[in-house]
Amino acid sequence: MDILLASLLIVVLLAVLGSGVWIGFSLLAVAIFGMELFTSRPAGDSMALTIWGSMSSWTLTALPLFLWMGEILFRSKLSEDLFKGLAPWVERLPGRLLHVNIIGCTIFAAVSGSSAATCATVGKIALPELQRRGYPEDITLGTLAGAGTLGLLIPPSILMIVYGVAANVSIAKLFVAGVLPGLMLGAMFMGYVMVWAWLHPGAIPEASGRMSFKEKVYASRHLVPVVSLIALVLGSIYTGVATATEAAAFGVVGSLILARLEGSLDWATFRAGILGATRLYCMIGLILGGAAFLTLSMGFIGLPRHLAEFVGTLNLSPFMLILALTLLFIVLGCFLDGISMVVLTMAVLLPTVQAAGIDLLWFGIFTIVVVEMAQITPPVGFNLFVLQGLTKKEISHIAMTALPLFGVMLVAVLILYMFPQIALVLPGKME
Repeated sequence: MDILLASLLIVVLLAVLGSGVWIGFSLLAVAIFGMELFTSRPAGDSMALTIWGSMSSWTLTALPLFLWMGEILFRSKLSEDLFKGLAPWVERLPGRLLHVNIIGCTIFAAVSGSSAATCATVGKIALPELQRRGYPEDITLGTLAGAGTLGLLIPPSILMIVYGVAANVSIAKLFVAGVLPGLMLGAMFMGYVMVWAWLHPGAIPEASGRMSFKEKVYASRHLVPVVSLIALVLGSIYTGVATATEAAAFGVVGSLILARLEGSLDWATFRAGILGATRLYCMIGLILGGAAFLTLSMGFIGLPRHLAEFVGTLNLSPFMLILALTLLFIVLGCFLDGISMVVLTMAVLLPTVQAAGIDLLWFGIFTIVVVEMAQITPPVGFNLFVLQGLTKKEISHIAMTALPLFGVMLVAVLILYMFPQIALVLPGKME
């Protein structure tokens, strides 16, 4: 009966989503459908209380602030400065300036919190510059698509805030837990670029000229603003000076100061930044509110408990459970964005994960890495959409260029499972 009910709700959800209705309204519609048909609880009262409770959380305040910070920096000269500061240091590495894509995305991820914003910001400056210098387009697109996903993993991450609220896990600890896995994944991407360059001799243009160490250090002055902002946001969290929400406020103030000093802050960009962050947060907020009500509806029906019990009867080992969940998220990623995936599945999955003895902090990092993979899987891969907008290439072509990076992420998931301390060692030092 539970499997039939779950199947019915999934069919209704897919039907509503397929009709073109917004995701948030789709979740609300399915929740009302379930409560009206399978419970005696009034749907209207429950919906009002649940949405108000989920949206008035103090912890969630960090989300619009980080979104605003990302919007401010998106409209600044930060990406151009990143290229100027990083390019001299990677000229001697196999793959040369392709590493700027990865390192640039890694750095910008630490001040953006958004995968799409990271990919778009670095891509806008890197794509024309690398094309002008004769770099192969496919590997350029692939590295941008893959490295852009680091915006979800390297703190501050919008998805970490969403997961922390859904799983009742410390957002500050989640932020710190994402640092080492994010750096590891960035290093793995760079390793892939080096291997690709060795296998394709002659594909990478020769260095335009060599710079002395002193000249490289002087060029690095362009990195000072962004490194200072990262130190302000993450340092305040790691040292315990500020909560995630307070650090987000520091980040907004710091980004406004940076934009003003660079000369890119005027009334038009200030207004555009606020409106952009407001639109994005309204979209995310509607999804979160709909998901909260759907979670409540499924709770009254008893679906999460019964499904968790069903999975428990399968006696899956922790490894098999993680493998099954990886496949589940990859499939869901073909149809849903990352935030929707997290808020839709956590109510059902968390009891099972806890019963298997899996640390919820580690599970949050695992979830975000797997959701990252969904950012480069068609047909709903946000990074693919971003790059399509920048290059006018077909989604299928861009997805093929990103496929090797998808494989690198799978290896990263395996490494995280085998060595969980990669994600847990830094949060453990905060206790």
